[in-house]
Amino acid sequence: MNMKINNQALQVAGSTYQSRLIVGSGKYKDFQENLAALEASGAEMITVALRRVNLGQNQDEPNLLDVISAKKYTILPNTAGCYSAEDAVRTCRMARELLDGHKLVKLEVLGDQKTLYPNVTETLAAAETLVQDGFDVMVYTSDDPLIAMRLEEIGCVAVMPLGAPIGSGLGIRNPYNIRMILENASVPIIVDAGVGTASDASIAMELGCDGVLMNTAIAEAKAPVLMASAMKKAVEAGREAFLAGRMQKRLYASASSPIDGTFF
Repeated sequence: MNMKINNQALQVAGSTYQSRLIVGSGKYKDFQENLAALEASGAEMITVALRRVNLGQNQDEPNLLDVISAKKYTILPNTAGCYSAEDAVRTCRMARELLDGHKLVKLEVLGDQKTLYPNVTETLAAAETLVQDGFDVMVYTSDDPLIAMRLEEIGCVAVMPLGAPIGSGLGIRNPYNIRMILENASVPIIVDAGVGTASDASIAMELGCDGVLMNTAIAEAKAPVLMASAMKKAVEAGREAFLAGRMQKRLYASASSPIDGTFF
């Protein structure tokens, strides 16, 4: 009997995405390499740090939008480099002006430069202000299930718990917290930060996450475009494995071909 599998596409703020992979725009040698990796990844959304990448705020510098089309890809401005709610809100408002009223943003408010862990208090404050101001907020946060729930209550359209510190490549360090977040969520849960290689992305998806966001894992690979292709396959495989349902783990062996009913 065929089991009916719910494999609906990713829905974020009323938009539909066939890819569950979101990639970044930092640390590449140039915009052309970024574009090549983006194309290889199959991602439809690219996140951009306004404090580090030019979207038109610096008239004398190359503009990412001259290379990566906002008509083809969803540009996701983010507040990387902000350490207060005030700075994060100001950055999102600047993005809205630069992108002609664009409402979808990725909020991150960091606590310190060494760990780049989120400052949860400032994140909550910024999220409340931005939601009230009409933004669709995808929010980077710790892997605390209670904080994730609160951010959803505030009205964030996606909650993005870290898998490990930003840029660490350590993989999913606390899968149990991610699972608890997933159990209580009614908005997309997207692992953000810590992915280092394809198996990390698959693990996130096998847990049941709705997507994975990454930048350093691709940009700092020896062959970024090839790694982007690997990440595309990893996310797809992890999603299919989650939907299929893994076998039960057992303490002892279980023969693939049981001897019951055999003739000798």
